[in-house]
Amino acid sequence: MNTIMIVDDDLYIRELVSTVLKNEGFITFEASDGRDALRKMTDVNPDLCIIDIMMPHMDGFDLCGKLRQYYEDMPILMLTAMDDISQKVKGYELGTDDYLTKPFEPAELTIRVKALLRRYKIPASETIHVGNLTIDKSSHTIYIDSERIDDIPLKEFEILYKLARSQGKIIARGDFIEDIWGYDFEGNERTLDVHINRLRDKFSPERHGFKITAIRGIGYRLEVTK
Repeated sequence: MNTIMIVDDDLYIRELVSTVLKNEGFITFEASDGRDALRKMTDVNPDLCIIDIMMPHMDGFDLCGKLRQYYEDMPILMLTAMDDISQKVKGYELGTDDYLTKPFEPAELTIRVKALLRRYKIPASETIHVGNLTIDKSSHTIYIDSERIDDIPLKEFEILYKLARSQGKIIARGDFIEDIWGYDFEGNERTLDVHINRLRDKFSPERHGFKITAIRGIGYRLEVTK
């Protein structure tokens, strides 16, 4: 799953950029200025940084220069409120890869981020959003907002992913058994019910924004509640 660090002293801009990118399947982390970003870099290790120029304590130019000393292969997209060629030249000289002028359209932000990831040959992950969960099939990881959940057994993950991929649709019990346990499964079909109940215990409609509904005599359906 691709991780993006958003560095801007404007809370509204950070939340806007974060929302747009989360809707496209990215995990986002935020920093309020250059110093804050540097403190978080080691823990976050992002695939891409989005940096505003005008910030207190350490501006975007200084941050860009420092990042390039340690993260040569990480794409950097700079945000600017002024379409000033001298600012762009300075940013490019310090190592930024692209610029986006505020205000911007969400679609343009997404296009530029994906283009930079392709340029650096950073693969996009196969992800699904449901409620406030992000489910990454390629790495078998689940995030609640930006917090990684590590205690999901493999079978439960596969069941949840299958439900999320077809959210709102009924999935027959036999489809679960064939896809997850295999055609030659000889165990008790109630094994599926046990795993479903465990998922229900872990994820509540109130907190996580979805529920798993049993369709009597047929199977299960995942329904988004918020």
